[in-house]
Amino acid sequence: MFARLRSSAPVTPVITPEGVRVWLVTRYEDVRAALADPRLAKDWVTHMTPEDFDINVDPVQAYLDQHMLNLDPPDHTRLRRLVVKAFTPRRTAGLRPRILDITAGLVDAMADGPDETELIEAFTFPLSVTVICELIGIPVGDRESFREWSDTLLSSRGTREETRAAAVAMYEYFTHLVAERRRSPADDLLSALIAARDSGDSLTEHELLSMMFLLLVAGHETMLNLIAGGVLALLTHPAELRRLRDDPSLLPSAVEELLRYANPLNHATERFTLEPVTIGGATIPAKEWVMLATSSANRDPSRFAEADRLDVGRDAAGHVGFGHGIHYCLGAPLARIEGEIAFGALLSRFPALALAVPESSLRWRSSSLIHGLENLPVRLR
Repeated sequence: MFARLRSSAPVTPVITPEGVRVWLVTRYEDVRAALADPRLAKDWVTHMTPEDFDINVDPVQAYLDQHMLNLDPPDHTRLRRLVVKAFTPRRTAGLRPRILDITAGLVDAMADGPDETELIEAFTFPLSVTVICELIGIPVGDRESFREWSDTLLSSRGTREETRAAAVAMYEYFTHLVAERRRSPADDLLSALIAARDSGDSLTEHELLSMMFLLLVAGHETMLNLIAGGVLALLTHPAELRRLRDDPSLLPSAVEELLRYANPLNHATERFTLEPVTIGGATIPAKEWVMLATSSANRDPSRFAEADRLDVGRDAAGHVGFGHGIHYCLGAPLARIEGEIAFGALLSRFPALALAVPESSLRWRSSSLIHGLENLPVRLR
């Protein structure tokens, strides 16, 4: 479908499952340029009215959604500056020993278990959520609640009541956690952000809570889907799987290629026009939603030769799996390290790793944003 759109209608209006019209952008050149275009705004709470949505937006979800990913400068610049130090390459490199420990524990447990396992339950979810929870300072024991709330909020099929209940539960959880951490600070990102808030460093209570929501959901969802989708891509391309297993030095390039090829996100988070904007020859009116299909851009043959072919040795530089521009993913350095460790551990520990069911039987999550598997049964031996 994306190939047809890139060829015949690269910028075209479509209707979402909620009944909202958005302009879908599919070519690499247009997507990359639009990701950095200041005429496409993010702060919908400030600039859009209920009439602009054509749907009723739940106020609790809107409260949590007003984080830096949905803000424009100068607010976005101010908030990003407060957390960027936690995600620098040097800081995330310091997390490598702990990620190795977590990974080793999960792999050992699988090795001691049955010959077949559900990889998302046994490995990808616990790894991704444990790493981000420890970084932020969130009790890992609550991870199943996070998973349920996140699944509901990102689903395209949930009812308004279900979405609101998940948003309220997450809001109440973070409110209690912030109060507890104020009483007992720790060496984690949450305590650092609370200190910034309480010292008057331009961080409101609202911004603190919505920041926690963003970091937790974005931090584990993208990694979960990268690892699961990446493993599936490798298992369905046995020659590339053997190539990577035989030459682990390809792991860094393989992670970039799997980000490009498997696409943990279908599209970037939504933007909207404040004025008429021309993209790819199409003029989008003011107050219209724009959806940038990064998954299509990453498969655009005008940018990547044989774009639909998996090549773990490919130079995939320039892919938009992490976005582009001022909203480029803060967690990219952490994702790269985590991906290299996860894929390396699975391939080295389980030489016979294979799908345990036909690929056609796998279920994909019902989400416009998330490109993720619901299940991944694998055979370990």
